[in-house]
Amino acid sequence: MRSNRKAPSCAGPETGDIGSHTPSNGQGETSRGRGSASDRASLYDEVTSRVIAQLEDGCVPWVQPWGIPAAGGGAGEGGSVPAAGLPRNALTRRPYSGINVLILWEAVIAGGWPSQGWLTFRQAQEAGGNVRKGEHGTQVVYADRFTPEAEKERARESGGEARSIAFLKRFTVFNVAQCEGLRGDLLPEQVALPTREIVPVAEAVIAASGVDFRIGGDKAFYAPGADFVAVPPQQAFRDQVNFYRTALHELTHATGHASRLGRNLTNAFGSKDYAREELVAEVGSAFLCAALGIVPTVRHADYIGAWLEVLREDNRAIFRAASMASKAAEWLLARHEGANLEKSPERDAEAGPSASPDVSLSDGNLAGKWRGGAGGPDAANGGGAEVGVGAALPDSQTAPCAALPGNGRATA
Repeated sequence: MRSNRKAPSCAGPETGDIGSHTPSNGQGETSRGRGSASDRASLYDEVTSRVIAQLEDGCVPWVQPWGIPAAGGGAGEGGSVPAAGLPRNALTRRPYSGINVLILWEAVIAGGWPSQGWLTFRQAQEAGGNVRKGEHGTQVVYADRFTPEAEKERARESGGEARSIAFLKRFTVFNVAQCEGLRGDLLPEQVALPTREIVPVAEAVIAASGVDFRIGGDKAFYAPGADFVAVPPQQAFRDQVNFYRTALHELTHATGHASRLGRNLTNAFGSKDYAREELVAEVGSAFLCAALGIVPTVRHADYIGAWLEVLREDNRAIFRAASMASKAAEWLLARHEGANLEKSPERDAEAGPSASPDVSLSDGNLAGKWRGGAGGPDAANGGGAEVGVGAALPDSQTAPCAALPGNGRATA
C-alpha cells in the first residue's frame, strides 16, 4: 500500500460508528437508557454493515499478520504492536463477549495498542490514573433483560409469569494504552521478541534495491513523496515468512517511483488507478516470492477481492498488471544480480561461499540457484544485523492501523 491515501474501512473505527472513538460523558458511559427496538435494530445494522464493508474491501477487520508484542517501534505505549488475546476489563479481569470482542479487537488493531485491557473513564480514576487528554474512547454495548416492578406485581396478583423487557446500553471504554498513571499491574507486559527467521536471498534483494527500507512501527507502507518503505519488525509477524511477502509488496510499489520505472503513484484512494497499482504490487510480490522460493502462509488470493471490480470492468487489466508486475520484479532481481556481479573474486574468497543465489523470472528453477553454502551469514544463529534496514520508524511516523502519514492502509 501507499501511505498518501485515505484509509479503507479496515483501517479502524470511524467517528459515529459502533466501535468508534466516541467522547464519553465523563464517566465512561454513553447510555441510551433501556433502548428501543429501533435502537437495537440500528445497532445490529451498524455493526453488520461495517463488517460487510470491510470484507468487501478484501480485509478481515479483526486480523492482521503481525501481532506479537514488540518492544521499541510500535505505535502503542511501550512501543508495541497489538497483542493476541481476548479483550477484558483491566480492573475486574472480566472478559468481554459477543460482538464486543470484535469491536474491541478492531480498535486494538486500529490503535496499534499493546494491550487487550480496557477501562471506563471512572475505572481509570479508581486505578490511580486517568485517560490522557485528547483520547477518544470506543463504544461497546451491554444487552440484557429486566422486569418492571409493575409487571412483577401484576404477575403476583394474577399468578402468571412476569414478562421481561429487553434493553440495550452503550458505553465508552478506553484501552489502558490511552491512560496514564495506572497501577503497574494494569499495564501490558513487554514480551521478548523471538529470533529472526532470516531468508538470506530476500535480505539481499532488499539491500540491493537501494530503496530506503525502514523496519519499525506497526504499519506496512510505501511513501512515494519521501520515497521510503516501512514494514513492522519481522519478529512481530505471527508467521515470520510473511515479513518478506509484505516487504516485497511494498518494494514493488517503490519501483514505480519516477527515478525507477515511473508508474503513476499519485492516484487517489478508492480510484480505479489506485486499485490497479495495488494489484501490480500484489502480483509483483507473488512473482518475487516464487522467484526467491518463499512460500507465504498468507495467501495472495485472500487480498484480490478489493480489485474484482477493476477486473470485471476491464478484461485487459490483469494482463497490464501482470506485465507491470513482471517489470517491477525483474528490476529488483536485476539490481540483486548486478550487486552479485560487482563482487570481486578477492572479496568473494575472503567472504567464503556466497549466500546469494542467481535468480530471475526466466530461471527454470524459480527458487534460485545457490552459489555456495545452504545458509546466509546469519543463518546459523538466526539473527545478526538486519540487511537493507534504514533507521527505525520514529513515533511520529506511526499512527492507528493504516492511519499513517496521509492515512495509508496496512497490507499484509
